[in-house]
Amino acid sequence: MKNPFARPSKAASPPAMKSAPPPYGQHLAALQLTGDARWTPSDFNALSREGYGRNPVAYRCIRMISEAAASVTITAPEGPAAEMMRRSHTQGSLTEVLESFYGYLQLSGNAYLEAVLDGERPVMLRALRPDRMSLLTDKAGRAMGWAHKTGGRTRSFRRDMATNRCAIFHIRLFNPADDCFGQPPMQAAAQAVDIHNQGGEWAKGLLDNSARPSGALIYQGRAGDQLTDDQFDRLKTELETNFTGAKRAGRPMVLEGGLDWKSMSLSPSDMDFIQTRREAARDIALAFGVPPMLLGLPGDNTYANYHEANQAFWRQTIIPLVSKTARGLQGWLRPFYGDALTLTPDLEHIPALSEERAQLWARLSAASFITDAERRVLAGLETGGRHE
Repeated sequence: MKNPFARPSKAASPPAMKSAPPPYGQHLAALQLTGDARWTPSDFNALSREGYGRNPVAYRCIRMISEAAASVTITAPEGPAAEMMRRSHTQGSLTEVLESFYGYLQLSGNAYLEAVLDGERPVMLRALRPDRMSLLTDKAGRAMGWAHKTGGRTRSFRRDMATNRCAIFHIRLFNPADDCFGQPPMQAAAQAVDIHNQGGEWAKGLLDNSARPSGALIYQGRAGDQLTDDQFDRLKTELETNFTGAKRAGRPMVLEGGLDWKSMSLSPSDMDFIQTRREAARDIALAFGVPPMLLGLPGDNTYANYHEANQAFWRQTIIPLVSKTARGLQGWLRPFYGDALTLTPDLEHIPALSEERAQLWARLSAASFITDAERRVLAGLETGGRHE
């Protein structure tokens, strides 16, 4: 095995006499091994790979949001629009299409649906990957439609300016730095995702190398001797090259030539890696709007119990997302089906909100000063009758 700390083959320059040596003839080689932090790029593929593909917290947040939002039925009045919503789609049921749609929105900040047209009306919907979409503009820079590129083939979807119809539906999350494309929660959580992932790599590196702690190299030469500048630079380079980074954590060293290793007891416990990863996990959950209690993260006292956390998740994250999507789909489909089209999310059949509905009905039933029709209106239902 090559000794990285062996002296150079050619004769080294005589040791330079410097200030008085430390007591006991020991000379500490003070090395500061630092580097710039490396963060995941903010493009869709990198965020998908490092976040959804490698991080369990981000993966679970996106799955919870997309599955919960897709489970809420968006209803339309009986007619062609309702038939289209019930029809099987190329990517499965409408629930599966919307699950992909909501997932892309969390990863990219943008989500797209394509309407497969039969004549002048959509017959089915399918979700498109946002990284394959680009904006079509005219010479004045105004948006005129969308282009979808896949397999070396590009399809253009231009908006009909006379009817305001377009086969592509686009929804985005607010982005203060872009007028056309949204900012995803994954981008806000990217640094926390990197910290969480790197903490796992560091712990795995220590386990792979017998979990040896870090320490300091001490030069124990003759009285008055110190490392030369060349020896110091070479030692620092060897340490940076062979003994730094998560994949080299805990790698054993073979020492000679007056070098000694003194453990500094900087174990992962001393550096509080576990708590750091927990805080990073909480930051990821915060960016996505998922209460940490629902993810099983310890130390969350925001809600009294799981039931309250689940209600907050639906009220603050899922219902606003579904309502925004329903209003967007309604505006997009009206040029195809007429201005009378209304799309409404069915919030009455959400199990997490059943207790709230029961409390509302109890309060309305106890209000003797209003009619049954008024109670139905306050409950968000159709009147179904006339006022008393």
